[in-house]
Amino acid sequence: MKAIKIYAVALGLLSLGACKKGFLDTQQVTSVNDQNFYKTPKDAFTALVGCYDGLQIVWSEGVALPVAAEVMSDNTFGGVGNSDGFGYQMIDEFDKTRSPSDQNVYNSNWILYYKALYRCNMLIGKMDQIEWGSDTQLRKTYESEARYLRAYLLFDMVRLWGNIPLLTAPSTENIPQSNPDEVYKVIAADLKFAAENLPDVAYPAQAVANHGRVTKYAAEALLGRVFLFYTGYYAKADLVGVVTKAEALAHLENVITKGGYSLIENFANLWPAASQASYAGEDNKETIFAIKYTYTSDYDGNTDGNHWMVMTGMREQSIFPYGNGWGAETVNPKLWNAYLPSDTRRVGSIISIVDENLAFTNQPKQREYTGYYVKKYSPMIGEDGKPLPEANGNTSFQIGQFQDYVSIRYADVLLMAAELGSGNAQTYFDAVRQRAYKTAFTPLAVSQANIIRERRLEFAFEGIRYYDLLRQGIDKAAQEIAETTTVLNGGVSTEKRISAANIIATKGLQQIPYTQISLSNGTLKQNAGW
Repeated sequence: MKAIKIYAVALGLLSLGACKKGFLDTQQVTSVNDQNFYKTPKDAFTALVGCYDGLQIVWSEGVALPVAAEVMSDNTFGGVGNSDGFGYQMIDEFDKTRSPSDQNVYNSNWILYYKALYRCNMLIGKMDQIEWGSDTQLRKTYESEARYLRAYLLFDMVRLWGNIPLLTAPSTENIPQSNPDEVYKVIAADLKFAAENLPDVAYPAQAVANHGRVTKYAAEALLGRVFLFYTGYYAKADLVGVVTKAEALAHLENVITKGGYSLIENFANLWPAASQASYAGEDNKETIFAIKYTYTSDYDGNTDGNHWMVMTGMREQSIFPYGNGWGAETVNPKLWNAYLPSDTRRVGSIISIVDENLAFTNQPKQREYTGYYVKKYSPMIGEDGKPLPEANGNTSFQIGQFQDYVSIRYADVLLMAAELGSGNAQTYFDAVRQRAYKTAFTPLAVSQANIIRERRLEFAFEGIRYYDLLRQGIDKAAQEIAETTTVLNGGVSTEKRISAANIIATKGLQQIPYTQISLSNGTLKQNAGW
């Protein structure tokens, strides 16, 4: 299919972008193909690095899922500049009439996801031709990592678009979209394989030896997340007949009892902009899986920086320690007000212009200004006023941001296990809340409603809230997200309206890029409501 050919051109098989964090250091490979490659474990490792690199760059263009998921939720508005196009408002309001020219807002992401998927499928399909020798565990480890990464990519794609062509082997065929159940069967099987075949090495040993790599516990944790979303959104009792509720819980309990993880004492220390010198650092004891970034991105082929974080920065104005950016994801005041003043997560997560007495004067350039910005993933400047990437030699604050995206935290595992009915549910629930409230902690009975509420406060701006809403049912999600309020567009009070009917019409899914539909000669069908 022509749409597939866009990503199947993939990389001359293995032309890898530079990745310079921990194990991701490798020589660039540009002169190999699948006939003279995939012979030795060293070849397999190089290809595996390519799989990680593929995941690292899926959000280097287009709209990053961590940003889109927050904009779609009730946590933030679209924001951006007052003179910008309305693509982010289209996403926020599930309304294609807001920006008819933005039918390809996710086109780059579609291409990059399929490129990354191509890399994973290629390596998985070549496992039998590699000369592994007597080291059978090495094969299991590499295959498990590749299958986890494939599952991660597919889970992103099926949640975002719902109806996607499913490829489990490299292909240029013009294939139609698969039933989501078929995609989830691959996701579930891949994660089960990884959970069963990766070494059982607890933190911190695995964090030191396997900087940034997939672990058994990351596979088990992601399996819990997939189970909760699939069974909720599709109203099913189990995960496509592959994983039961009891099995999903058992995997999460294994992370808790054997993984060696624990909560960082102070919530703010999880985030550089909230803690600065007290930052717990990357790969801390609460990080179960993160997408790694570094500051060496350039415009000559290195694509290893966090290119999406600049979107969340305050609109074109830096105020120490916060760096400037493009003002997307302006925080909904309802979220600020959802926190109790005694909840340390409020100031750990949100920049409040008034409460922090910040001299922000760029409201005229900001659309949907609310007085609140994202702190967890804010760009930063030093006391000298220079963007942090510049201190490391990268003069582009746009592509040189290097904060990792922490995809799965230990707190998430605790709350998922509580939600699935662990016998320790109250203990897990209390642990997360005690960290948040410190001496102001008061007990609250564990229940699904209270867990969902707590998850919003705990994981704001981490790309989780929207899918927590969606898995409660599209009507419930639409009810929570829909609102009519007032924001400041260029300093002028303007009505902002998000319609529940639009969310229901789209089933909470985003539009498939028009270019991909056109290239497929109509084989790809657009999602309802778009």
